Amino acid sequence: MKAVILAGGLGSRLKPFTQVIPKSLLPIGESSVLEIQILSLKKFGVDEVIIATNYMSDLVQAFLGDGSRFGLRLSFSKEEQPLGTCGPLSLLRDRLLEPFFLMNGDILTTLDFGAAYEAAMAIEANLVVMTKEIIIPFQFGKIISDGNFITGVEEKPDLKLEILAGIYTMKPAIFEMIPHNQYFGIDSLIKMMIDAKQRVGKYPIKEYWLDIGRIDDYEVAQDAYKQHFAELKR
Repeated sequence: MKAVILAGGLGSRLKPFTQVIPKSLLPIGESSVLEIQILSLKKFGVDEVIIATNYMSDLVQAFLGDGSRFGLRLSFSKEEQPLGTCGPLSLLRDRLLEPFFLMNGDILTTLDFGAAYEAAMAIEANLVVMTKEIIIPFQFGKIISDGNFITGVEEKPDLKLEILAGIYTMKPAIFEMIPHNQYFGIDSLIKMMIDAKQRVGKYPIKEYWLDIGRIDDYEVAQDAYKQHFAELKR
């Protein structure tokens, strides 16, 4: 199995940390975001990883090397300009001739990638989106009413949302819809496919999942490392 990790983002919401080090190399416990991702992918059968870079690309490549210390094949693709969350794939068309994972470079998860891959391949779709249900505490009491009369009150109900988890499986036919070397987001791809009446599959993640997008998330990741990811380096 192959995987592409998007590691070219500026990490603006994680400043000042990302002014001196790319987000994907931020230290998490005794490791880094990218190292955890690579070892998590390898654990479940991924044997080749391509890192799509832009911001501080030389530092990312120098830190990771050729992948031999991870026990898999590791290569890099460098964007000359930011290409978004899907555009970088257009530079890899000739290297992705079989179904593959696409993963944002700020996601930590214990997802069983092997099981997710098998499930995705069983779905008749060129794109399968991994989703995650998140619960958002609501700070107000919800009123239930009938006309001018209140019939009930639900005290501070939680909001449950199913979101894009930043992980996807794609089949090579997907390249027909991705413009070459242009800024192009995964949300645009999904909308384009739906408008074209093409199926977009989904696979819900039941395992641990964290998006390290803000300073608060980065602090959560430090605790999550001990519980979920420390064993990967043993």
